[in-house]
Amino acid sequence: MIRTPLLFCLLLFASFGLSQEDKLNIIVFGAHPDDCDIDAGGTAILFSQMGHNVKFVSLTNGDAGHHIKGGDELAKIRLAEAQEAGKRFGVTYTVLDNHDGELMPTLENRLKVIREIRKWQADIVIAPRPNDYHPDHRYTGVLIQDAAYMVIVPNIAKDVPPLKANPVFMYSADHFQKPNPFEPDIVINIDKVFDQKIYAMAAHESQFFEWLPWTSGALDKVPKTTDARLKMLANWRKDAPNEAALKTLEKWYGQKGAEVQHVEGFEICEYGKQPSEEELKRLFPMLNP
Repeated sequence: MIRTPLLFCLLLFASFGLSQEDKLNIIVFGAHPDDCDIDAGGTAILFSQMGHNVKFVSLTNGDAGHHIKGGDELAKIRLAEAQEAGKRFGVTYTVLDNHDGELMPTLENRLKVIREIRKWQADIVIAPRPNDYHPDHRYTGVLIQDAAYMVIVPNIAKDVPPLKANPVFMYSADHFQKPNPFEPDIVINIDKVFDQKIYAMAAHESQFFEWLPWTSGALDKVPKTTDARLKMLANWRKDAPNEAALKTLEKWYGQKGAEVQHVEGFEICEYGKQPSEEELKRLFPMLNP
């Protein structure tokens, strides 16, 4: 059953009293408001519950993603939805003012990404791979790759101090096979927060209950009640582990991995810090239940 919003709020602010030095800083990039939610929402909730700092950044304002609304009107709606989703996830949510459908891997946008990573003092950076059906998704991956080394270079974006150490850059999961399939290095069990992830994602009403159903010809099938909509969204985002994820689950969770129903997987990017298994356990403490 979907949990009540009150319980979500209680879970969101649960913390183990970590010192500032022990807190991890995680930043997740997506092309549009709602992309971070889909790719890493459950993992973000787990980090937040443990007292760590998580930020979602959308590189566009989403002003083209609707069949009726658009422009400034839609951008304002999507910003408000993202801010509400951030409250439900327990994360900071930033939406950059680039036009939806027009994102390019320019120097200007690379510097924006570098500044976001530096300001957050990121230990972990999560973003999509640069191969996807949507150009905004692809170029988000390219921009984060292009920033991966530059975040430690003092003479780049000199208005924000460089990081002292390169973060671990990780790709979020996708199903694309060419030029090479996604290969998860870690897979996170999000069973206990899956309902909360769905509730938080549902804040993006214009997307999950209007735009995306319209693109698939199913707008007339969207339920009217909140509970029914949450069930519809949960059915769409089952996040069930595939064969590759099951193998990785076994590595990190042992035999219990076979019982996991909802997951989020991540692949280490070659361009950032290359962590050992012990380092991954420190960076993803939910792997040590």
